[in-house]
Amino acid sequence: MKNALKPLAWVLGLATGLVLIGCAGTQTKESTGEMIDNSAITAKVKAALVDDPSVSAMQIKVNTFKGVVQLSGFVDTAQQKERAQKIAEGIDGVKEVKNDLVVKSEVSKASR
Repeated sequence: MKNALKPLAWVLGLATGLVLIGCAGTQTKESTGEMIDNSAITAKVKAALVDDPSVSAMQIKVNTFKGVVQLSGFVDTAQQKERAQKIAEGIDGVKEVKNDLVVKSEVSKASR
């Protein structure tokens, strides 16, 4: 009976190892834990933006990958762009903020 269980133990061990490897992250893919952490960071940033009356949160998209928050979308003023970045930088777990927000007045100047 012991000999019959040995191959089964190996198969189960191999399957467990493959599952754990499948959950690991790479440079271009998040691990399961990182995905959960990043989702929490994104939610905290969005909530903080909504709570701040000086920022138009509905116009700002927030994405997080490996602790790096990317802000994108359009804002009305340069002050809103700066404020959004400061808010994101103040959230626990944020390693860096990439501020790709565009000020609407700059867009209209460029199109003239």
